[in-house]
Amino acid sequence: MADGPDKDEKTESPTDKRRRDAAEKGDVLQSKELGTALVIVAGAAWIALAGHALVGALEEMLAQGLSFGPEAVRDFDPAAATLRLAMAIAVPVLALFAMTLIAAIAAPALLGSLGFRAKAFGFKPDKMNPLSGLKRVFGVNGLIELVKSIAKVILLGAIGAWLLRDQSHLLIGLSSQEIRPALSSVGSSFVLAILVMSMALALVAGIDVPAQIFQRAARLRMSKQEVKEEHKQTEGSPELKAAVRRRQHEVLRGSARSAVAEATVILTNPTHFAVALRYRPGEDAAPIVVARGRGATADAIRALAGESDVPILSYPQLARALYFTARTGQVIRDDLYMAVATVLAFVFNLDAALAAGTVPPPIDVPPGARFDEKGRPQA
Repeated sequence: MADGPDKDEKTESPTDKRRRDAAEKGDVLQSKELGTALVIVAGAAWIALAGHALVGALEEMLAQGLSFGPEAVRDFDPAAATLRLAMAIAVPVLALFAMTLIAAIAAPALLGSLGFRAKAFGFKPDKMNPLSGLKRVFGVNGLIELVKSIAKVILLGAIGAWLLRDQSHLLIGLSSQEIRPALSSVGSSFVLAILVMSMALALVAGIDVPAQIFQRAARLRMSKQEVKEEHKQTEGSPELKAAVRRRQHEVLRGSARSAVAEATVILTNPTHFAVALRYRPGEDAAPIVVARGRGATADAIRALAGESDVPILSYPQLARALYFTARTGQVIRDDLYMAVATVLAFVFNLDAALAAGTVPPPIDVPPGARFDEKGRPQA
């Protein structure tokens, strides 16, 4: 007989709590290739659009630095001269710095990992273990990073060789040109090289990001036992249950809470909708909807009904019909009398029905009162 799957085998997708805990410890989705690509692309775009401004500023700085008169010698102030020359290129350089800084911040923001995590800076003794370091270097992840680095070098090297070959005829002819046209040609070739290289890095990042998503998902996978333990720690926590009950009570106003406690039966969908009905023979002319809700309100109605021992029955189609055809405090619609009467007859004899093992009776909702979960009429 073949053995079943190992209970410690990582076969389950990570839960939301596992993802949050990992993120708090610094294990977030990140891609060095994406960060590098965005910074280089931003810098290349700036050079292509405003590189001439930087060249002009450098030319002005060089002209100012090599031009001086008798007063510059007589009142020599190296600090003021340095500041004056630096201001000539301050604006374009600061603009380049700002663009690359924004690109660096954009990388983790695009991956949803932007933020400060104090636990990531905590002391981790296992990081000091040389054996753990060797395992990281020579393990699967280390091998993947090595292959990525080699592939990146080959790709960028091939592109660089192609660019040199393509631009070689222009570079060879520079010696026969005037200085300004020659510099312009060199600048154009440089900008082209930067743009092509940045696009190549963007391609590498486009491959690396899905790979990082896959690796992180595999790293965070859980065993069935871990999922069970986490469920016990969260769902079984008395503090969490108390907080949920408080939230459920807060959803309903005081009058609604008392109405649910006095209800005859709660009809559910079974989770999305909840309708509380009250019918007191001799007092109510017809069944009345005393509370209704969906989502969190439905959860609150069910929780309050459980605390008040109000019967809860699952009749999805009837619950939706009552929810979409009657407001709180209104009697039910005429064509739903028969279906609701069948349910109430069962509830009024609930103790005897449970003792006899009788299941809730089937009911028929009229075609004109049938709705889907979005309130659209059903045939």
